[in-house]
Amino acid sequence: MAQYRAGVIGLGWMGLLYDIAARIPDRFNVDDVDRPTPALDVHRAIRHHEHPGNEGLPSSYCEALWDRPEVELVAAADRDGKRLTAFTQRYGIAAVYTDAAEMLAKERLDIVAVATNTSMRADLTCLAVEHGARGIVTEKPMAHTLEQADRMVMTCADAGAALSCGAISTTHPSFAKAKSLVTSGAIGDVVSIEASGPGAQHQNWSYFVDSAPVWVIGIGDGPRRESGSDEFGGQGLMVTADGQVVHYRTGAPGVRITGSAGEIAYSYEQGWRLWQHVAGLAPNQRVEMPWPEPNFVPPYGAIYSLDDVIACMKGRLDEPKNSGRRVAVALEVEIALKQSSAQEGVRVDLPLADRSLGLHYDWFR
Repeated sequence: MAQYRAGVIGLGWMGLLYDIAARIPDRFNVDDVDRPTPALDVHRAIRHHEHPGNEGLPSSYCEALWDRPEVELVAAADRDGKRLTAFTQRYGIAAVYTDAAEMLAKERLDIVAVATNTSMRADLTCLAVEHGARGIVTEKPMAHTLEQADRMVMTCADAGAALSCGAISTTHPSFAKAKSLVTSGAIGDVVSIEASGPGAQHQNWSYFVDSAPVWVIGIGDGPRRESGSDEFGGQGLMVTADGQVVHYRTGAPGVRITGSAGEIAYSYEQGWRLWQHVAGLAPNQRVEMPWPEPNFVPPYGAIYSLDDVIACMKGRLDEPKNSGRRVAVALEVEIALKQSSAQEGVRVDLPLADRSLGLHYDWFR
């Protein structure tokens, strides 16, 4: 018998469509009830994962929840009737709602996937927790403003609910292996961390930072893009309370962690790589070593974000790898870097006093 009742709010690409349709580029207003919907294959067969790193993983929250033996997917909410019909046809579940609040009040869910547009995520996350949910997975980005992110993190923390904000590469089990190498001293003392950007949508670096950021400097940010995004586009650095330095450099890999006795680096194309100092060689000479499994293998999907949340609910994990807390840290760093760049690279101290500050994202977010 399933331990957890689950529901999905928002049957867009990450909620449902990625696993039953091919992506289409049609623009829409995020508040439209009737959005463009591609041709759907509600009977599409998906080879579900057998072990971490297997290819052919389901991407959507619906399929990930449906796939878990200890979870019963019982309901979904969306304002678009076509997508509700597709959900019922695929899963045989008749409990569908056009009002997410009604679903949360009636279904008493343990796990809720919030895959709506960004503006709704904070309110629906908090409402789900108020109705008893103890596990929340959301689509990325987490929120528009610091206030929204603060509210999500605090509400979940106060209720003891696990919050994972985005099925990004950080949720993959290989990231836990990378952190275990760092904390076990496999590369010595950490000297610096490098990433291609602060990316509050893809903040791989944040998982490896355990001390609070205290200041940043940034340069080279650009104007808001035609897509609607004004995410930070420059370079900079951040310093934490314990003196850790994170560099944000154009051309850097997803994350690189340099230590006194070695280095690890991640990129989507190559996965993780490890270099270590070898006794008997010239000082500071590093040799590439085999990466201890698992390594990163694309594609990745919602199953890993969900797996972390369930591990937290079962007491096996303190917080998800891509926890709301860590994503909120990255959001604040990104906003501060924009402020610094706008003032020609001045130091900006954290935390930021104005919690109404935020970011715009691409039109479809």
